[in-house]
Amino acid sequence: MDKDKIQEIIARRVAREFHDRDVITLGIGLPTKSIQYIPHDIQVNILSENGIFGVGSYQTEENYDPHIINAGGVGVTIKAGGCFIDSFMSFSMIRGGHIDVTVLGALQVDQEGNLANWCIPGKFTPGMGGAMDLVVGTKKLIIAMEHTAKGAPKILKKCTLPLTVAQKVNMIVTEKGVFEVTPQGLCLREISPYSSLEDIKQTTEADFITDLK
Repeated sequence: MDKDKIQEIIARRVAREFHDRDVITLGIGLPTKSIQYIPHDIQVNILSENGIFGVGSYQTEENYDPHIINAGGVGVTIKAGGCFIDSFMSFSMIRGGHIDVTVLGALQVDQEGNLANWCIPGKFTPGMGGAMDLVVGTKKLIIAMEHTAKGAPKILKKCTLPLTVAQKVNMIVTEKGVFEVTPQGLCLREISPYSSLEDIKQTTEADFITDLK
């Protein structure tokens, strides 16, 4: 399966977690692709941390405007009724607990709900941006990521990279399945049609429970 197909599978599944009137923030890259798969019968409000409330779809050649970009620098549209705000207002919404769902990518997630998504030791990184604010200020944190990196598991017993946040992840969505972090431990809730329980066991380092077969 190619990378575009993998990301489509993940983004489509993430979009099913959005509900009518949700206020949502999306991390750069894969999480923003979920916008394309939001059901037409619900209305959500997407906040881009750089100051757009009411983010719409990606721009096309016909409606290109270099001045309207999301936090990742990608051209987007703004929905009717949307507005532009400054960073103070944007982060007041984020830090004030007004975000229903945040979707981020990850380098690593572990069975305790810890997240590492910004730093690879020994390599240059521009910084974590607003990630630490986004993860603390949201009611629900979904991690959208490929299940492995170059064949190595990304869902671990314990993160080895610097943490972005501790014990805050609620759900993990990959191309192989959906996990939920529960008081009883990491729980496999769904298995993708493109995977199997045995495949997930072989490519997941973390301990997890499930009643799926």
